[in-house]
Amino acid sequence: MTNLAFAQTEADDALVANSATARRWIMTPVDGRTALAIAQSHDLPDIVARVLAGRGIGLDAVEAVLDPTLRRFLPDPSSLKDMDVAAARIARAVMQNERIALFADYDVDGGTSAALLTRFLRAVGVDPIVYIPDRIDEGYGPNAPALRRLAEQGAKLVITLDCGVTAHDPLDAAKAAGLDVVVIDHHQVEAQLPVAHAVVNPNRMDEDGSLGHLAAVGVTFVTIVAVNRVLRGANWYAARPEPNLMQWLDLVALGTVCDVVPLTGLNRAFVVQGLKVMARRGNVGLAALADVARAKEAPNAYHCGFLLGPRVNAGGRVGEAGLGARLLASDDTLEAAELATRLDVHNEQRRNIEQAVLDAAIADVERAPTLHQDIVLVAGEGWHPGVVGIVASRLVERYRRPAIVIGLANGVGKGSGRSVAGVDLGSAIIAARQSGLLRAGGGHRMAAGLTVEAGKLDELRAFLTTRLVMDDAARVPTVAIDATLSARGATLDLVKLLDRVGPYGAGHAEPRFAFMNAQVIRPELVGTAHVRCLLGDIAGGRLKAIAFRSAETDLGRTLLAARDTPVHVAGRLQIDRWNGEERVQLIIDDVARA
Repeated sequence: MTNLAFAQTEADDALVANSATARRWIMTPVDGRTALAIAQSHDLPDIVARVLAGRGIGLDAVEAVLDPTLRRFLPDPSSLKDMDVAAARIARAVMQNERIALFADYDVDGGTSAALLTRFLRAVGVDPIVYIPDRIDEGYGPNAPALRRLAEQGAKLVITLDCGVTAHDPLDAAKAAGLDVVVIDHHQVEAQLPVAHAVVNPNRMDEDGSLGHLAAVGVTFVTIVAVNRVLRGANWYAARPEPNLMQWLDLVALGTVCDVVPLTGLNRAFVVQGLKVMARRGNVGLAALADVARAKEAPNAYHCGFLLGPRVNAGGRVGEAGLGARLLASDDTLEAAELATRLDVHNEQRRNIEQAVLDAAIADVERAPTLHQDIVLVAGEGWHPGVVGIVASRLVERYRRPAIVIGLANGVGKGSGRSVAGVDLGSAIIAARQSGLLRAGGGHRMAAGLTVEAGKLDELRAFLTTRLVMDDAARVPTVAIDATLSARGATLDLVKLLDRVGPYGAGHAEPRFAFMNAQVIRPELVGTAHVRCLLGDIAGGRLKAIAFRSAETDLGRTLLAARDTPVHVAGRLQIDRWNGEERVQLIIDDVARA
């Protein structure tokens, strides 16, 4: 057990007071009357109804969760500030055949936004310039030299995607170069907006926040709905077919899942409907990516987040920044296959680099644990900037507090941070930049990026330690349990019903179940670091189970030592498909001695 684990206290309401991972298991609070009403009205098992009620879903909202549609959730685009101005300017550029440039971030959200808008613009008669900045040489967001080069290439309108809302100086330079700029972003906004023709961002301070959960690709989709409406009103489609916008929801689903925004409301509709589109394999780039990732099943949120997304990201992390957007916008089968293969190679390189940086970061934390009690902040010379965000996520998983990882080169650090529930990292990073501690920085509640001088790291740590105060709920690590189950009760029919409540993700947590006094049968090491076993119950039920990346952890060691002895096990149920057969499998999250 790591020496940074929080101390545990006994609690009468805890199902387990102190697990192998030093967490308390608590039952998710559920309104029993609501759960009963849901079960009776929708003919659902009690356990599924409890999962719905435990996520704050009332009786009237169940249908929208089980069958989320765009008709139900898509707003009038004009409800967003500056949307009408942005749509009119983009439509004018289309109709007057102006050169349009897209300046997008290098992550999956930016790449899918760029591919989505590229496909729309091509469909209405314009082939845009797509510019994705190099993560190492240029860093995040618009920069003045790149914008000036776009002007020299003949661009009249630049649309920033998943970036731009804090790029004050670069957008001033764009205006001086004669460019109109439309910002499409979702990151946190400062009091003063940048100089631009329009700034579309549901997190503007003058917005009501109802769409603040959207990823940039979601905002981009709402924008093309608005532009399409303007073009239709101008009779643009009299001489050409009007595009079916729904055909591109696969891109919206991918970007939404990978940006880890809440899978509620409109985001939920985007993902559910987008996965249906993705299953039809109409996007040759996505199909090629699924092939190299060996994803043969119908796609789900897992495939987006863990198979497709990392490969799209790999170009921006360790390869060529524009590869992902180029692949997702391609209709050339041969080109798509070649780009997907290159991204797959880059992804393998990324894994190796990531592991080396993670090992070094953990070593730094363990050498000086007192420096990292409230926030983990580590920096290393030569750490690759393309993997610092992933490593920060791994440190959050390990230490359960906000983490920032910074790669240093020539006295300057480029870093990325990830947070925990209840701690607004983006606001803290913006405040640090405004205080002069950072050259650049911004983000949202759960993730942020920054550029800092090496000599200011200690000041930055002190500043963030003061700002990032974890509340009691965040400081005491817990595992939320939806219900207790037996091995025999974890049936295929139950898992299929639970899948209807999905997809799961941020803001709509995947159900977790506790198996109390379960028997661990034949625990064994598989692969390089996984522990596999069978769970048994007193009724003779058997359930296949696996704990990933656990062999060198207290979780894995406890399982391996628990052969034929009772333990409590917590985890998530999924369908394991193999050779045409379907079986239930438990993904183990935690274990405790009975």
